[in-house]
Amino acid sequence: MKIRTAILSVVLCVTPLAAAAQMGNPAGMGVDTRMTKPGVPAPHQTNNQDRLFAQLAIAGGIAEVDFGKLAGEKAKADAVQRFAEIMVRDHSDANAKLKDLADAAKIPIPDQLDAEHSIVRDRLQKLNGDDFDAAYVKSQIVDHQKTAQLLSWEISMGEDADMQRLAAALLPKVLDHLRMAQELNNLLTGAAIRLPPQEMATKSGP
Repeated sequence: MKIRTAILSVVLCVTPLAAAAQMGNPAGMGVDTRMTKPGVPAPHQTNNQDRLFAQLAIAGGIAEVDFGKLAGEKAKADAVQRFAEIMVRDHSDANAKLKDLADAAKIPIPDQLDAEHSIVRDRLQKLNGDDFDAAYVKSQIVDHQKTAQLLSWEISMGEDADMQRLAAALLPKVLDHLRMAQELNNLLTGAAIRLPPQEMATKSGP
């Protein structure tokens, strides 16, 4: 229930932001920002929000791909294996697009796991079977909640219009990943297969 409530809160908060945000937001512009016209930043002009977003989003994306590959080797459940394949595919694509924008804006970005995700990976590496599946899926719920919030923040507060547009394009997919992870968690914990009393009686036989 807490996970479902968190997902709903993210959706309610970020959807209006995505719809109402101004691409190429002039708020928070530096004094040296170049303009195409008054109040409209030139392409690849970034504020602190854009730069922090690019660095954190790439760090998260690197972790998603790394953890997905690890799950491809260690996951027990077929559903977790399939989810991990989707994470590797989608986040590799998102990372490449974000890296292109970061390079164009001359934003330095990480190329390896950060300290926080390294700790999580070390913990996952020590687990096997059902324990690994459960820990991996729960980590995905947490990471995708954080990523959805990070994307909404960029949509609302960023200055680089291309980066904002990419964030807006990625948000629905990240929310879909979050839903998939939550459903997987229900499946692994048994929450998805609870039956009504009359149906349980039928399944148990005479």
